[in-house]
Amino acid sequence: MILNYKKLRMISYGKQFIDSKDVLAVKKVLKGQWLTQGPLVKKFELALKNYFGSKYCAAVSNGTAALHLAGLALGWKKGDIVLTSPISFLASSNCILYAGATPDFVDINQTNYNINLIKLEERIKKLKSLSKKVVAVVATDFAGQPCDWKNLKRIALKYNIKLINDNCHAIGAKYCKDKSYAVKYADIVTHSYHPVKNITTGEGGSILTNDKEIYNKINILRSHGTQKNPKKMISNDGPWYYEMHELGYNYRITDIQSALGISQLKKINKFIKKRKEIAKIYNKHFSQDNFYKIPKVEKSNSHAYHLYPLQINFKSNEQKKKLFKKLYDSKIKLQVHYIPIHLQPYYKKRYGFKKGDFPVAEDFYKREISLPIYYSLDVKSIYKVIKIIKSFFKKKL
Repeated sequence: MILNYKKLRMISYGKQFIDSKDVLAVKKVLKGQWLTQGPLVKKFELALKNYFGSKYCAAVSNGTAALHLAGLALGWKKGDIVLTSPISFLASSNCILYAGATPDFVDINQTNYNINLIKLEERIKKLKSLSKKVVAVVATDFAGQPCDWKNLKRIALKYNIKLINDNCHAIGAKYCKDKSYAVKYADIVTHSYHPVKNITTGEGGSILTNDKEIYNKINILRSHGTQKNPKKMISNDGPWYYEMHELGYNYRITDIQSALGISQLKKINKFIKKRKEIAKIYNKHFSQDNFYKIPKVEKSNSHAYHLYPLQINFKSNEQKKKLFKKLYDSKIKLQVHYIPIHLQPYYKKRYGFKKGDFPVAEDFYKREISLPIYYSLDVKSIYKVIKIIKSFFKKKL
């Protein structure tokens, strides 16, 4: 049942879907004893483990916290280099800095927009020849399309590096027909449950792993670094007693968020189904003209369509801005995913990155727009978006 909310004036690229069951789940918590760290956190973690096939799960306050904790759990430090893609949200790279390591980038694949594995191996070899210490790769399953995880794992084993799957876009995706693929190949998998993701807890995230040692460390670090394990404590003054042996953070999730997450997870399959139906309509209408490039889906994969990245042969950035204005004036607010991280002023100033360093990523940024794709998007709105984009270019060509 869809609640009778007032219709939003703008069509956005993404939006949460909340029904009466979600509201009732949260309402029940608000009337109960626990608002913060209660029994529903564990219940949510169990539901996530069952769905995504991991041995361990730690729910946290957001996806960035999950990435930060991943780096801390793996012991990243000064002198370590972690490789990632320039086409991702800033958190995929910032988490490397938070842990004290050095981020470096590898260009994307022109076909699926994920990290280019040929260039990745070349970069690892180059850095190692310079006696640099490469310790990990943070690979984003961009837009919902899984990376080539079999070959990523091969590279990781060959060069003794760890893999983090920034899986925030691909919640509900399948790799080689397997929805539990992420923890089979990556040492750590991170999720975000921000409202535009495929399921939401408002803000929130999680860390999935099959490594007990990693899980135990994350469990401590997400709650100020405190522990109550008598075997690991210096003394034990009483039942109230706890100790802090290393610096931790308040990265905990609440029972309120967990209640929403449990309810949302029950709907994930129908959420993904609807996103695929929307993508199918876009594919049909934009694949007829070479002026547009639709996202390609690998044969053995199932795309989760957190995003629908459409590439357009814009004449200039000015033309792209005019299209955005045209859409905005028609009450359609789109987005671009993403400005390449290496072009951000902070990264240019600190590490000397410059335009031209990662040409495929930069070209992708020039051409990409993210079309609306979310569960409550109606067919009329989908065709409105298609019609405005196509009519805009008919007049300009």
